[in-house]
Amino acid sequence: MTAPSTPPFIAVIPARLASTRLPDKPLADIGGKPMVVRVAERAQQSGAQQVLVATDSQRVADVAKAHGIEVLLTRADHPTGTDRLAEVATHFGWSDDTIVVNVQGDEPLIDPQLVRDVAAHLAAHPSCAIATAAHPIHDPADVFSPNVVKVALDAQSVALYFSRAPIPWSRDAWQPHWPDVGALAALPDVPPNVLRHIGLYAYRAKFLRVYPTLAQAPIEQAEALEQLRAMWHGERIAVLVTADAPPPGVDTPADLARVRALFGDAH
Repeated sequence: MTAPSTPPFIAVIPARLASTRLPDKPLADIGGKPMVVRVAERAQQSGAQQVLVATDSQRVADVAKAHGIEVLLTRADHPTGTDRLAEVATHFGWSDDTIVVNVQGDEPLIDPQLVRDVAAHLAAHPSCAIATAAHPIHDPADVFSPNVVKVALDAQSVALYFSRAPIPWSRDAWQPHWPDVGALAALPDVPPNVLRHIGLYAYRAKFLRVYPTLAQAPIEQAEALEQLRAMWHGERIAVLVTADAPPPGVDTPADLARVRALFGDAH
């Protein structure tokens, strides 16, 4: 049952077959079920009013339907998952304030509570079009890794900026080691305000319908982070800070093997 304090929300799982590192990823078997089905089952546990898969693949659609999951076949030319969600929001004619959570199709271990909490976080921040999540970084290597996206917040926990670079820059702690970040073991403890972004988003349907009309932003292109497009155009992103990192998603064959092992699948 959904807690009374949880606002109504919809969970959409964008799923496309194209993946250079792991072909046919949404259909990868995990403990006897395709990955996209595992993700949908987690989303259903979040208390969402509606859970659906948005895909450009008839194969993915057929698999989802066979497991009783609602599906919408979308165009194949969407450049991002957010664009795919925009088509879904327009198709269903959801009201402007409808909260839509984008649950990535390669997150079969996503915590249903986190999905619910991000939806509630957006509901609690009416001035924001988007909500997402972050957690404190403890490993200095993650601070300096361009594969780890960082976010800096204002006093209301609204995003000031997202970056692959170390932000906020701890001048006194890190400057003596820069640019020799190879000596990371010598770095002091990571300050508590250095946060890793978690790629889970809740949107208002009104913003989703506007998103495809927004021009790409220079900062978005520089960082290769599409959330910066929304910020560049003046939208606010509320950030829920959680204590712990979520389980990693599935991007590579090694990731898939690890998740299969957790499901007791000796594939």
